[in-house]
Amino acid sequence: MTIVRIPAGWPASEEEARAAQDELRGRVVLDEPGPPPGTGRVTGVDVAYDDERGVVAAAAVVLDAATLDVLAEATAVGEVSFPYVPGLLAFREVPTVLAALDALDRDPGLVVCDGYGLAHPRRFGLASHLGVLTGLPTIGVAKNPFTFTYEEPDRPRGSASPLRAGADEVGRAVRTQAGVKPVFVSVGHRVGLDRACAHTLALAPKYRLPESTRRADALCRRALKETVGRAGASS
Repeated sequence: MTIVRIPAGWPASEEEARAAQDELRGRVVLDEPGPPPGTGRVTGVDVAYDDERGVVAAAAVVLDAATLDVLAEATAVGEVSFPYVPGLLAFREVPTVLAALDALDRDPGLVVCDGYGLAHPRRFGLASHLGVLTGLPTIGVAKNPFTFTYEEPDRPRGSASPLRAGADEVGRAVRTQAGVKPVFVSVGHRVGLDRACAHTLALAPKYRLPESTRRADALCRRALKETVGRAGASS
């Protein structure tokens, strides 16, 4: 497990964070299709918090995209690096997620975030932020539509409908299991929306959430529990 400190020069105010978003957003690449679904590696990343202690735990889990077998995993624990501000959540998570990715013993391939990419009020959610900083192809698969609107997709698995900000399509609501609430897919960096949705379906053969998210969620929660438990035992 990697221990992470808040990086020097990390934004300390909302104004600084928004300025950083504005600068980085211009680097997002939207004209690449991305890797074909079912090929190479897919890495899920997720975080868990203990706000009382100001601790965040991140996990990165590498899957074989064809079999969904786990190939590698890593965790990192750090200080919460920014206060809770809607639209700026990436600044709470990015340093620790980057550390978990850096601790992997192989290239992560496509990175799948439990959150948003372009489906973000400032069009720069965690998936886009990580993609720009790492250069990796990234997508966001969220559990809810945030502030955006959509029409309910048809009932069968694989059905989808646009996720909209006004007239703009910022992602899609994708039905990963028949009759189950959809997930909300948006591109992050170096992946097109069609392939982002296809990857999401390939990663969710049995459950609503992609295996990347399910496994990373379980791992970061375990890392947080172990960290907090050690802290409690030493106090």
